[in-house]
Amino acid sequence: MSRLRAMSPRRSYDQYCSAARALDVVGDRWTLLIVRELLAGPRRYTDLHADLPGVSTDVLASRLKDMERDGLATRRRLPPPGAAYVYELTGRGAELLPVLQALGAWGEGELGERRPTDALRAHWFALPLLRGLRHGGVDEGLVEVRLEEGAFHLHVGEAGGPVYGDGRAPREPDALLTLDADAAAAVARGELGVLDAVRAGRIEVAGEGPPAKALRAA
Repeated sequence: MSRLRAMSPRRSYDQYCSAARALDVVGDRWTLLIVRELLAGPRRYTDLHADLPGVSTDVLASRLKDMERDGLATRRRLPPPGAAYVYELTGRGAELLPVLQALGAWGEGELGERRPTDALRAHWFALPLLRGLRHGGVDEGLVEVRLEEGAFHLHVGEAGGPVYGDGRAPREPDALLTLDADAAAAVARGELGVLDAVRAGRIEVAGEGPPAKALRAA
């Protein structure tokens, strides 16, 4: 079966409205969460599946093909020695960042306490912390974040590349933030600002770059 024929037909609300048209493209279950993962840069299918617990392999493959068809993502083969296929956002797909940020801000009140059935990945706190840093006056720099659940890094203010990345920063970060999941969750729920968390000692700040100095001086 060809890749084109394997793609599911696009469903439409058939309404002449930009919001309806947008939902025609990104309104399917899992699509925006796949975008959230691809904001970290190129990802292999197996990595996407691991970080989207609950999605079936068939649904993930179908959504990725739909995203390729709709110009949100591309698939390419890495050069040797990697020789694996990765998915990455197009420029149009990356433009969904403010949409996800707005949804996250709107959903703060829905987050509540973590349920026993809730999966968690450290980098799922990336977008809330990025939003919190910007509200706190940090508008550029490489920031590494460490939690017990794992580490990730934020590319604050950079355009045209990954918004965040899983794991340690690729170089010496401009600021290193250490906190626990409870503090990260409080920021994600909108209960605690990043600056307030720093002042209260719930976020430890290290580093000598502008972001670290701005956070310590606040």
